[in-house]
Amino acid sequence: MTEFILASASPRRKELLEIMGLDFNVVVSDADESAVPKDIPARLYVQELALLKAAATAKTVLKKKNAVIISADTIVTLDGEILGKPKDEADAYEMLSALGGRVHEVYTGYCVMRIRDGKTVCKSEKTEVEFKPLTDDKIRSYINTREPMDKAGAYGIQGKGSMLINRINGDYFNVVGLPVSALADTLEGEFEIDIF
Repeated sequence: MTEFILASASPRRKELLEIMGLDFNVVVSDADESAVPKDIPARLYVQELALLKAAATAKTVLKKKNAVIISADTIVTLDGEILGKPKDEADAYEMLSALGGRVHEVYTGYCVMRIRDGKTVCKSEKTEVEFKPLTDDKIRSYINTREPMDKAGAYGIQGKGSMLINRINGDYFNVVGLPVSALADTLEGEFEIDIF
């Protein structure tokens, strides 16, 4: 029987795997993310980060021959620049000010790695998100909720940040942190794992 391992501490990714009905354990990766150069295309950058996390986790679970590792990484880009998690409130304010009234991209890279034979498939998804124009007061009020502080791009689409968004083009769950439909397709098509 397949033993799924989520190589992420993200509570949002945990919730999404639960929605998929997967029985899994969490093993947080100790990968050094600074090893991946930021000057490569965003789609490749998130795939490389996901691969790095999967490989680091594989080293700790090699004895689990039925294990399948799922790892992911999500970034926000605006005008080609990566917006990570804000360092502080001032950084969050700058990010949200820049996003207001504009369209940006959310990329999530994910990897599925099977321990038994080392088979690894890494892919990425892109979703475009359009923000409403944001007033100074709205930005500060949102920052005061503390929600932006641990999220790429300084917002959470699944929380109060949803009220800042005008529309999205693509997979909603990709913005949350894991493209559920694409992951299901990979598990079924590449690994012959029946999700249903």
